[in-house]
Amino acid sequence: MFRPVLIGSASVALLATSFAPSAAAAGVPPPDRVVIDVVAVNGSGCPAGTAAVAVAADNRAFTVSYSSYLAQVGVGAKPTDFRKNCQLGLNIHVPQGYTYAIARADYRGFAHLEQGAAGLEKASYYFQGVSQTTSVSHRFSGPASDNWQTSDVTDVESLVYAPCGVQRILNVNTELRVSAGTSDPSTTNSFMAMDSTDGSVNTLYHFAWKECP
Repeated sequence: MFRPVLIGSASVALLATSFAPSAAAAGVPPPDRVVIDVVAVNGSGCPAGTAAVAVAADNRAFTVSYSSYLAQVGVGAKPTDFRKNCQLGLNIHVPQGYTYAIARADYRGFAHLEQGAAGLEKASYYFQGVSQTTSVSHRFSGPASDNWQTSDVTDVESLVYAPCGVQRILNVNTELRVSAGTSDPSTTNSFMAMDSTDGSVNTLYHFAWKECP
């Protein structure tokens, strides 16, 4: 069961869903509740009221849900619609004596790419004041018209944990891009959306936990 934290003024519905923990996740989650405060939200892919954050009841993961995250080119698209992004600043309150890292991130949505068109999904996350940034890109090519899903997994040895005893903002940045390529944008439309047509959760971040010294 997920507890939603709304971003912006409008309500965004989340489907309560159970997920298996990531294979890369390490440690036992803290028994006390984890709370996430959204301290910053910015980007063309997440206007106010179109995204929400929720924490799993077992503290193994949290989700970000979008309802207006779509990049497109071609018929009906504005010149700036080829790229959409969202930058979230999350203050994750963890029980005393514990710290966390992001072990795995799952992204999903729907894409329609004409023959010759291409799409890109890119994501990164990093802690405030920490230089190390994890950034991964996934490319798609047309023709395609189907749900898409990507997973970014961090090896246990490479996990970057939040500093113990210090409250640091977790910055989560995502981006979608679509290019017409050799397709004809005057007669076709290609798009990528980071949302879900069936109402299921579309982005899932798996925690890795460890106890502080």
